[in-house]
Amino acid sequence: MATTFETHTIYQIPEDQRYGRVSDLFTVWFSTNMTLLTVVTGALGPTVFGLSFGWSMLAAVAGNMAGAVFMALHAAQGPMLGVPQMVQSRGQFGSYGAVPIVLLVIVMYVGFAASNYVVGGQALVQALPGLNGTVSTLTIAIVSLVPCCMGYRAIHVISKIVSWLAGAVVLGCIGLGLWRFSGAMLMDTHGSVAGIMGAFSVSALWQVAYAPYVSDSSRYLPNSAVSVRNTFIATYTGTVLGTILPMMLGIVLACQWANLTTVEALAQLCGGAAPIVLVVLSLAITLGNAMGVYCGALSTITVVQTFLPDWRPEMMSRVVVTLCLVALALVMAFGMSSDFMKSYAAFLDILMAVIVPWTAINLTDYYLLRHGDYDVASFFRADGGRYGYFNVAAVLSYLVGVVVELPFLRNDLYTGFLVPALHGVDISWLVSLVVTTVLYVVLSRGDRARTTEEEGQAA
Repeated sequence: MATTFETHTIYQIPEDQRYGRVSDLFTVWFSTNMTLLTVVTGALGPTVFGLSFGWSMLAAVAGNMAGAVFMALHAAQGPMLGVPQMVQSRGQFGSYGAVPIVLLVIVMYVGFAASNYVVGGQALVQALPGLNGTVSTLTIAIVSLVPCCMGYRAIHVISKIVSWLAGAVVLGCIGLGLWRFSGAMLMDTHGSVAGIMGAFSVSALWQVAYAPYVSDSSRYLPNSAVSVRNTFIATYTGTVLGTILPMMLGIVLACQWANLTTVEALAQLCGGAAPIVLVVLSLAITLGNAMGVYCGALSTITVVQTFLPDWRPEMMSRVVVTLCLVALALVMAFGMSSDFMKSYAAFLDILMAVIVPWTAINLTDYYLLRHGDYDVASFFRADGGRYGYFNVAAVLSYLVGVVVELPFLRNDLYTGFLVPALHGVDISWLVSLVVTTVLYVVLSRGDRARTTEEEGQAA
């Protein structure tokens, strides 16, 4: 079993076991995005934000290209440190200070898994009418368990298969959809600044949402300057291309069948071939789910290990935690399926608010302040080692980064008081990104200056 199932969990991957290849990262992130949930997210441009085909495509392309920069910068940390991303967060927030952030990320993993279960279940019902919704959702969950429990190697193998199958299906559907387009649809330019910014933000968030776990898939790569550079390139190109194509399909479908769900629109587009298309894209969802729940299990183990530092979690611990997360995601999926699009949009808005300040702190600390120089052994010490229990600068910067979003935030649940002055445009994540970065740099340098002075006096 040890030769088939991944045995490593949250601890640093030894150099002699760094068997990963940079080229594999392209297929991993291309295939992970090649799902029906990505198609659904693309459809938000015309359906939720009221944009034409042209504006929806512009927002999707620009948003993904911008957000993927942050995502790929996180990926490049994997070869250097060899640990999961949320373990490395102890180097910024301290051992206890990182716990609330990791818990929020676990909620994110479970939320995306639940969303995938809903969309995949709907697709299977459409393709195989003999199934009911409950059985189809359970089928997606069970199939997802195989690569998720087996771990890193299985995910890489399956990603190559999914890249070819799902990629061919998505390209074929895009071609068929554009062939059916009328000239009026292509010339239509209706939309608004608020709608464009909303669609741009959703696309950027799609990429930023990978930030808390993208380095989990690159931590097996050799530690070298070439490996780090190529990790960024392979991850960036794979995730951007793998996301823009299915989002484009969602936009095409929504422009032609705005009154139908994405799954129903696919059935209309593909006709007799619809069952094959829906089954392929439904099964592709299992890979995205496997990635999310796999990394969610690592994050859950990280939280537990914080309070039980002598515990050495191994393969069976990861499998048990995985089963618990899948069960929790299923409960959420059954609760959100009745009004999925509204629930999903609200989930993305909340996700934006909690992830952006974290990614600002992580990237600032890693690239600007420490330049990748971390004491990995301290990540696993009971007292947090050189990083302690709490990093006040990081925790305070994070809280401020969330609070400054509130006046600019706009969703179905809440609208900030400054949004009307901005004509309904939500710029909360941009404000948080700037404020959090600047505040963290100022506070961190102040702390280090005081520490240096105290050490000098002691000497």
